[in-house]
Amino acid sequence: MSNLNLSLSNITTEQYQGLLERLFLCIFTTVPCCVFLFINFTMLFILRSKTVFCETSRYILLYNLLFADTVMMLLSQIMYLLSASGILLTYPVCDLLNMLAALTNQISPLTLVVMSLERYVAVCYPLRHATIITIRTTVVAIIVVWAISSLNVLTRVILLLQFPFRDLQSLQMKTFCSVRVLLLLPMSDYYEKAYTCFVFVSAGLTIISSYIGVTIAARSASTDKASARKTRNTLLLHMMQLFLSLSSTAQTPLLTTISRFVTRIVIVRIQVIFYMCISIFPRCLSSLIYGIRDQNIRHLLMYYLCCRLKVNYVSQS
Repeated sequence: MSNLNLSLSNITTEQYQGLLERLFLCIFTTVPCCVFLFINFTMLFILRSKTVFCETSRYILLYNLLFADTVMMLLSQIMYLLSASGILLTYPVCDLLNMLAALTNQISPLTLVVMSLERYVAVCYPLRHATIITIRTTVVAIIVVWAISSLNVLTRVILLLQFPFRDLQSLQMKTFCSVRVLLLLPMSDYYEKAYTCFVFVSAGLTIISSYIGVTIAARSASTDKASARKTRNTLLLHMMQLFLSLSSTAQTPLLTTISRFVTRIVIVRIQVIFYMCISIFPRCLSSLIYGIRDQNIRHLLMYYLCCRLKVNYVSQS
């Protein structure tokens, strides 16, 4: 899950990119990011606009997922613009930004696990769903998700503090801020890989198990076939979201391999494409999925995203 925030580490921007190209890349990333942020903020507003959204577990979980994705997207774009502008940060500031990004980044796969389990209970135990999945248990699950993510961040901070910063002449960084730059000790790198592997293997197995359980339950005569089919599709989408998050971990070795065959300026451009496809677009995927598929959200999302006067005019005519 490292490199979710794009950095132009070890590449002198002024040397390899002209001003116009850097400006174009900043616009190329910022405009879609602003559009996606607007969609996410609209979804967050919608999920707090009606009582039914505030009192339904799956919408509460969706709000938690969107909130984390939105913060992560905002932090990623800030760090990209800092790198593209050639601004070098100090280690404390870079660490603060990366720890916030790591905190929100870990929320997504863990929340997807909870959402998958909620859908599993809804299909396989429909009569007990209301007693198992309550507002209280949902809030407890969200607290546990944030606690696990916070513990991971705390561990990374403790490992980072083992580095002898006092021996440095200055805390000013000599490279652009990124997750990889802060893995100053081998133990930090080992922990990052082990934790990422554990989270994604656990999340993947949970979602796959939920999908299998729903598929088996769908064969029962007492199961709502339409609901089971919709839940299976939702779980597949959750798996796709998890895969997109996992793909970011393969970004660094993939770029290292590609760098052997192309110039550095080409690598920078490839990094930008990866950044948009892996770091930005997946953060808006939840809004698009639920905004289009959920009938309770769809008309409200279209109402706020489109011109409200136009929607009112069409409905009246």
